[in-house]
Amino acid sequence: MKKLAYIFIVILSVGTLFTGCRDQKTAGEKIEDGVEEVGDGIEDAADDVGDAIEDAADDVEDAVD
Repeated sequence: MKKLAYIFIVILSVGTLFTGCRDQKTAGEKIEDGVEEVGDGIEDAADDVGDAIEDAADDVEDAVD
């Protein structure tokens, strides 16, 4: 019975060690990730606006012809 208790304690301890050692982001890393996401969103929006302007210019050119 003692062996079973010791084995259970060892398994519980090892399981706690592996689940408790996750990498956690610092506040600075979280801010950096957020800034990168916002920058990517702005870049995507600028690309979409540029494409829309080109499409509108093409439509105007077609209408003039």
